[in-house]
Amino acid sequence: MSIFDKCNEFNEPQKVKEMGIYPYFHALESGQDTEVVIDGRSTIMIGSNNYMGLTSDPRTIAAAKEALEKYGTGCSGSRFLNGTLDLHVALENELADFFKKDGAVTWSTGFQSNLGVISCLAGMHDYIISDRENHASIVDGCRLSYAKRTLKYNHSDMEDLERALSYVPEESGKLIVTDGVFSMGGDIANLPEICRLAKKYGAGVMVDDAHGVGMIGKDGSGTASYYGLEDEVDVIMTTFSKSLASLGGCIAANERIINYVRHKSRPFIFSASIPPANAASALAALRIIRAEPERRENLLKVAERMRYRLGQAGIPYGKSSTAIVPIMTYDMVRTLTITAKLLAEGVYVNPVLPPAVNPGECLLRTSYTATHTLEQIDRAADIIIKVYKEN
Repeated sequence: MSIFDKCNEFNEPQKVKEMGIYPYFHALESGQDTEVVIDGRSTIMIGSNNYMGLTSDPRTIAAAKEALEKYGTGCSGSRFLNGTLDLHVALENELADFFKKDGAVTWSTGFQSNLGVISCLAGMHDYIISDRENHASIVDGCRLSYAKRTLKYNHSDMEDLERALSYVPEESGKLIVTDGVFSMGGDIANLPEICRLAKKYGAGVMVDDAHGVGMIGKDGSGTASYYGLEDEVDVIMTTFSKSLASLGGCIAANERIINYVRHKSRPFIFSASIPPANAASALAALRIIRAEPERRENLLKVAERMRYRLGQAGIPYGKSSTAIVPIMTYDMVRTLTITAKLLAEGVYVNPVLPPAVNPGECLLRTSYTATHTLEQIDRAADIIIKVYKEN
């Protein structure tokens, strides 16, 4: 038996390619924007996490260019040693202020941020209590930790969360981890009830706000701000690859948590720091988000327009109130077929299949950008309605 047998026998992608409905690795021939070029054709992009529309903003591009000229292409070391720039410090300071926390720590990716903080905070006598629809980076952070056990509660089911909390010995450390805005359904966590239960059972609270930042809350600062619960959430995590138009991630927390994570998180200590251009573009995007609330207002308006059009046409969709609008397709082959036909007609969406969702719950994940126009949304809606009803 060879360790590579599993590789040699893996042929699911080939089968889907033969059917002409393989949905992955389409190469963009232009930058991320409301419309992109794929296979030489202009395509309406409603599958991107470029929520604020800042990846192509001249100000973020200029900030990246300036940092590239000043600092070079990379830092050649970890933040722990030679890889800290004054630019990193400025970014962390502004992130801390944004989230109303004492400090912030940055990692090279959002995925790595969740790995880095969860694995660091949860020790061998601690328990993690995690929503079943949390992002894969949270799942892997729990696996990487030394926590005695990770307990999963049914998605946004507060009775099930309390059941899980009541199972944990009173003397054990407890960390509740939840997405703020869930990446597939676009729904917002019931943070008031989570915080109430955390207080009742003596648990800490961590919110992954990768999708919430920019989209909701005062100044776009996310789910804790949306509910006015900044003081009751212990750790706020976000990524730079969505609203912040860059690459990287961070947590914000009180001074003692930040100090501990800086000196104990292996993914932080043993990884090279964020390249200068990425740090500068994230910082520029953060400043734009805080200064231009109209971006957030337009983002939610165009998403609501799509919900309206789908509802008028009788197309089933998830009842989110954010810029993520899931369109229910249920069957896997049907989902892939609709995705392929939409792309051929000039609309890009993301198919979501098991294990990201349960069997029979496949969907098209559509997401919107602050710089989309209502005319673009109506064009996309016309095509979606036509293709959906034909398939």
